[in-house]
Amino acid sequence: MSRVLAITTGEPAGIGPDLLIALCQAPRTTPWIAVADAELLQARARQLGFALQIDDNLSEPSMVGGSLTVRHVPSAVEVVAGKLDPRNSGYVLETLAAAADGCLDGTFAGVVTGPVQKSIINDAGIAFSGHTEFFCAHAGAPDVVMLLVAGSLRVALATTHLPLREVADAITGPLLDRRLQLLLDGLRERFHIEQPRVLVAGLNPHAGEGGHLGREERDVIEPVCAARRKLGERVAGPLPADTLFTPGVLNEADAVLAMYHDQGLPVLKHVGFGRAVNVTLGLPFVRTSVDHGTALDLAGAGTADAGSFSAALVLAAELA
Repeated sequence: MSRVLAITTGEPAGIGPDLLIALCQAPRTTPWIAVADAELLQARARQLGFALQIDDNLSEPSMVGGSLTVRHVPSAVEVVAGKLDPRNSGYVLETLAAAADGCLDGTFAGVVTGPVQKSIINDAGIAFSGHTEFFCAHAGAPDVVMLLVAGSLRVALATTHLPLREVADAITGPLLDRRLQLLLDGLRERFHIEQPRVLVAGLNPHAGEGGHLGREERDVIEPVCAARRKLGERVAGPLPADTLFTPGVLNEADAVLAMYHDQGLPVLKHVGFGRAVNVTLGLPFVRTSVDHGTALDLAGAGTADAGSFSAALVLAAELA
């Protein structure tokens, strides 16, 4: 079985290339192959003042400090650090597809992704809502769930990149049941937790206040949680989100299932920003990612913090 991790650097004008170049200065115990434009990486290394030896020996990836094995995918136009160009949007998606294909055919054990700039991909006329949805469609997975990990805190999302006014309608019984099942299965299969304990957040303030502040808890969330408990799963909820994320309550859980993006992620990023990792559960391969954006203002400056990228690489190796 392959131990090689594919790495994509995301938006070429952002800090993704910087972070990978900085991290590969040290020797490593897990082999990496960057799926990226080799000339871009070499140029960015010179800009950052790093010596970088690039090779294309995909059968024996280098693990020596200061070196990097690259599966070359050419960018459409020359990349300038900090300056977005929609003409390179296709290049970004090509690197993701090549990395996913390598995972599906066994070449790679998993993929670690740098941050993308969704807006510029959309500006190029390409429908793209995020890595999670892209990999789900490309792998032909029935569904996936986004899980953020910061130390012992794990927060999954029932819905991901939706406008807030669409969230309530999106949370249906079938969707919630699928995402909860994916979370439970992922905790067992990827994290080796035999009987995972999951806390499910309500959607509304005070978890609906008995139906007076919204009926989603009574009509959708509670029936799904109750059905899981009847199957012997350790699922609690729906719980008010404002008290769910307190130390005493979290100590009783292996993961939280939040209803929407900005219900769960601000708490997790407050606890672990810069070392948190995004994990996609439900794919037929391991995928982890950084917890931050492209930071265009830092690209090429050598001041970006590689902590989250490093944590994503370590966790991918463990899960794989």
